[in-house]
Amino acid sequence: MIIGSQQDVTVAVLAELGRAPDKRFREIMTAAVVHLHDFARDARLTEEEFHQACSLVAKLGQLTTDSHNEVILAAGSLGLSSLVCLLNNGDGGQTETTANLMGPFWRKDSPRVEPGGSIVRSPLPGLPIFVNAWVRDAQGRPVEGAEVDVWHSSGEGFYENQDPAQADMNLRGKLSTDAQGHIAFRSIKPAGYPIPLDGPVGALLRAQGRHNMRPAHIHFMINKPGYKTQFSQVYSSDDPFLETDAQFAVTRALIGQYVLHADERAPADDVTGDWYSLDHHFVIETGDNRLPKPPITAKASGGRPVRAVLKRGP
Repeated sequence: MIIGSQQDVTVAVLAELGRAPDKRFREIMTAAVVHLHDFARDARLTEEEFHQACSLVAKLGQLTTDSHNEVILAAGSLGLSSLVCLLNNGDGGQTETTANLMGPFWRKDSPRVEPGGSIVRSPLPGLPIFVNAWVRDAQGRPVEGAEVDVWHSSGEGFYENQDPAQADMNLRGKLSTDAQGHIAFRSIKPAGYPIPLDGPVGALLRAQGRHNMRPAHIHFMINKPGYKTQFSQVYSSDDPFLETDAQFAVTRALIGQYVLHADERAPADDVTGDWYSLDHHFVIETGDNRLPKPPITAKASGGRPVRAVLKRGP
């Protein structure tokens, strides 16, 4: 089609997309083109702004490595990750769900942990936490034999893949639910942390006057044939950033009660001071248990990332 006006561009692209043999691909790409072209018209996008946007998209890919995923970080910072999750869980977005973001720090093949065992493999600051979790199906029945990956940041706010001082796979582990759908493990209470600012996501947050903090949380990935693989993050009820999470991911179903115990006997004899407990319940849905591609596959080299925190504007 010879282009006679700006309106003809959209018509021409959609006509060519109509040739695609895959129906779902055709549907997705048609919607994408319509919205992208309408966005350019509505925003009255200048040529300079268009090239700036292209540079930003290129930078997202350039900064995505084996130990850091800037693309996932950007999707979360725009609320897209949370939206897609909620659209695809809880009976297609109709009911509350314990599903949540995968996040940019899941690593495959974490070490197996015995019931009640510890996932701490390096000495770290922070108070001990004893976690109990239960997995049930939509009818409330316990799910036995589900594989549950757990991982979280340190008490200083670093995941092990970011921190050369931590042992490989520190604060990560894999457990299996028993006949009551139950798992238990020991760790240290995680800290909230700032997401990185040295790429396009940092520029985006600065431009909006937003902070870059995530509230403290523990990740769970629940997998069993016959059920949809569920990623969850259980957020600390005492964290000051619950309402303003930089990734828009906190839901009421996933605010966990991290209970501080002072002057009480801990479940382990080697704990003599204060400690935390966390009990939480998950509901998983029937579906495909395929695992997504891990966003990271290796541990970073060099020093710890520099922690920079933005203040939230008025």
